[in-house]
Amino acid sequence: MSDVQNWIKETVTQNPVVLFMKGTAQFPQCGFSGRAVQILKACGVQNLVTVNVLEDAEVRQGIKDYSSWPTIPQLYVKGEFIGGSDIMGEMFENGELQTLLKD
Repeated sequence: MSDVQNWIKETVTQNPVVLFMKGTAQFPQCGFSGRAVQILKACGVQNLVTVNVLEDAEVRQGIKDYSSWPTIPQLYVKGEFIGGSDIMGEMFENGELQTLLKD
């Protein structure tokens, strides 16, 4: 496992909620990342850790390899890959995401 993969694994397992995104929670750099942040805020997530993939090309590629998922943003809850903004939106609509984030 590469250093980047190790770092990603540590980040997602040591923080309850991690969003790999373009930009920051305060200044999202793409619509999908902005939507993902809004959904998490609507769920009342307080301890959100965000990783700006635009700051590091290795992390940007590394997270896609780590999850075998081609797009950003990517949400991890308790070390588990949940999905991107579309999946987050669906899960939010049906209440699954709120339940997952409550524990």
